[in-house]
Amino acid sequence: MSFTSFTPNQTAAAPARRLSDAARLEALRKYQILDTPPEAVFDDLVRLAAYICGTPISLVSLLDAERQWFKARVGLEVPSTPLNLAFCRHAILTDKVYEVEDATLDPLFQRNDLVTGEPNIRFYAGAPLITPEGQMLGTICTIDTVPRRLTEEQRDALRILAREVVSHLELRRARIQLEEEKHKLEGLLRMANDTAESFYLHGGQNEIFIKQDHKLLRVNTTDIRYVEALGDYVNIYSGRERYTVYSTMKELEAKLPVRDFARVHRKYIVRLDRIIAIENDAVIVEAGRNAEQATSVLPVPIGSSYKAALLSRLNLV
Repeated sequence: MSFTSFTPNQTAAAPARRLSDAARLEALRKYQILDTPPEAVFDDLVRLAAYICGTPISLVSLLDAERQWFKARVGLEVPSTPLNLAFCRHAILTDKVYEVEDATLDPLFQRNDLVTGEPNIRFYAGAPLITPEGQMLGTICTIDTVPRRLTEEQRDALRILAREVVSHLELRRARIQLEEEKHKLEGLLRMANDTAESFYLHGGQNEIFIKQDHKLLRVNTTDIRYVEALGDYVNIYSGRERYTVYSTMKELEAKLPVRDFARVHRKYIVRLDRIIAIENDAVIVEAGRNAEQATSVLPVPIGSSYKAALLSRLNLV
């Protein structure tokens, strides 16, 4: 049998102390992983562990305050077990692979319900899931119903898979944090635009706020010459700057002062006081000034469905 470096008395006393560690449980909470649906990347890792170790059961087990919950499992139907039955609570007491060759001969486990009843555990090997900060979240483990012993290569593979599990937990947490930051930023953007719209309705300064490189920039609508749609994005030409934002023309049009802007095409919105001329089916818009301060112009097509509305807003003589 293999009991790592722990004596029975040491191992039996330590789990309760370690698992009540508030810092460890708080670290687990921050991953927002408990009770989430299966994910292919974790399912693949437990299947690989079972293949490498030649066992019918493999699990990614996370140890909460009162249970061990399985983020991924193969060969076992139940999603969790009580913590007092968990082999994994002993495995997180070491940074090595914890291995039990025959649970019926081990005083720690021979009366365990998972040994005396289904799934009739005999063999267990678990590698701890250690966060970059050193907290033990649980294990990736392999289980068999007959006694066995891993080779050193299999133990090394289990340690590698444990690091892979933690890497994917870190990536998952980073993705969640980015999404949360994105939602916060979008909320600020909506709030800023609503405030700017309120200013406009009450005669205040005409402004919009746009998101650029994870920043919110204030843009005065009097500086905007025209707006151009480009797929899922919109280019806003203001002064000498061009801002690209993820938006639709309809959304942006609702934020611009109606009295100052006109939709002239499904792809273009222009500021009325920047129109220099209308030639055939195009408006000639002042596009800016070059280095010599000469005015450059841009012909913008007029969509047939927008032409009548545009002409009605111009002071025709």
